[in-house]
Amino acid sequence: MARLKRITGKSDVPAEHHAIVDAIIESRGMVQGPFTMLLHCPPLAERVMRLGAYVRFEGKLDHRVRVLAAMTVARELDAVYVWGAQTGQARKQGVPEATITAIREKHSRGVPPEDAQIVDLTRELIRKHRVDAASVEALRQRFGDEQLIELTGTIGYYSMLAMTANACELEAAPGAEVLQS
Repeated sequence: MARLKRITGKSDVPAEHHAIVDAIIESRGMVQGPFTMLLHCPPLAERVMRLGAYVRFEGKLDHRVRVLAAMTVARELDAVYVWGAQTGQARKQGVPEATITAIREKHSRGVPPEDAQIVDLTRELIRKHRVDAASVEALRQRFGDEQLIELTGTIGYYSMLAMTANACELEAAPGAEVLQS
């Protein structure tokens, strides 16, 4: 059970922040997931929403690459809510079950090389807080500088959501795949 009251609508925040709730609902259809916690600090929730809009919908980085990074972040940080949301998206993007299983079990066996490149970079950043030069150069060749930075920004965005969800003990959404530690 979440540690803080879930904020799901305007009635849960002061009137001065109603526009922020409206913007979140407009961008996501409803207040859900980490935003139910982030709205305890509406100005932060607004900024996270804007960053998320770019990361999720406006950037040039392929959606499949984004979901691989997000799912890996969720697993590395044991973020139950984020894992459930991202595995559903991964399946919609055609990510093979073997890749989802490998990420869940924290290995790379059976992961296609292009997917493994994303998973390995994400793990390295989270585990070591650095990435080796060869990995960066390979990703620069594959994506260019702009999308390499989008990828690292995506990892950072989903890390922020995962940490918020974890600090608040946010459980998986109903019907979502539940991550087992």
